[in-house]
Amino acid sequence: MRKDITVDAEVRSSRGKNEARRTRRAGQIPAVVYGAHKDPISVAVDPKAILKIVRSSTGYNTIFNLVITGGETTPVMLVDQQVDPIKGTLLHADLKRIDLTKRIRVTVPVHTTGEPKGVKVQGGLLEVISRAVEIECLPDDIPEGFTVDVSELMIGQSKRASDVALSGSMKLTSAADTVIAHIVALRAEAAPAAEAAAAPAATAEPEVVKKGKKEEEAPAEDKGKKK
Repeated sequence: MRKDITVDAEVRSSRGKNEARRTRRAGQIPAVVYGAHKDPISVAVDPKAILKIVRSSTGYNTIFNLVITGGETTPVMLVDQQVDPIKGTLLHADLKRIDLTKRIRVTVPVHTTGEPKGVKVQGGLLEVISRAVEIECLPDDIPEGFTVDVSELMIGQSKRASDVALSGSMKLTSAADTVIAHIVALRAEAAPAAEAAAAPAATAEPEVVKKGKKEEEAPAEDKGKKK
């Protein structure tokens, strides 16, 4: 989304780690501006201004004006950044020039609204699967976000990327069948049945073996003596 934001930049005459350290000590960070079939330019920008844009409602989809001292003024987007893994401070930024007459691809957040009937009436559960979709559009048509109404969903029903309402020059580039959100039955309801099915079948009562010796037969010689 294009915003009326201006960030000043100064051209860096040299590059390298030492120059980058000097830039940071001066309260700025090194950055590179490229794209739009123009040569890349090494500049220095205020990290606070860049972080403010990143943390705004439009985030990385923000198109703002970069004013390079003694050089060009051009609309740009932040496409990459380097952050200190320990301090969390911004160390470097990549800025891309934007041609406002050409379509670009961006990832836009998707939010859900409404209480689904499948939750309210059927006792199901709303699961949000995808929180963003990718679209292609003209820079001035980039939306801040999309909202999908899930209030009519019942158990087993879903909202997909194809249900996102597009306007202007927007064209969906995410897979149309990508699930945004769906209603599922609570697993707890199926638990008793599952436990019953898993229970071992009743075993037959074991046969009781009687203890004691069988009566022994008389020896053969004793049999012969009997008359």
